[in-house]
Amino acid sequence: MSEEIKIETAPFDARFPNVNQTKRCWQNYYDYTKCVAAKGEEYAPCKQFFKAYVTLCPNEWIEKWDTQKDEGTFPIAESS
Repeated sequence: MSEEIKIETAPFDARFPNVNQTKRCWQNYYDYTKCVAAKGEEYAPCKQFFKAYVTLCPNEWIEKWDTQKDEGTFPIAESS
């Protein structure tokens, strides 16, 4: 992405009311990958998923998942 993304706390999501945000982190990362595959990085809803997972997920997890996607070993197959 060429534009600068302002990092801020993700807003409340009623699907994940508990304190532990692990599932929310994963779901937003996965939703982002699916959204980008379907609509492209510039599609506004994809940017919302991006902002959420970057805020919620530890950098190490993101790096691991990105590496897995690049190597074709990501746990959930992406459909094109």
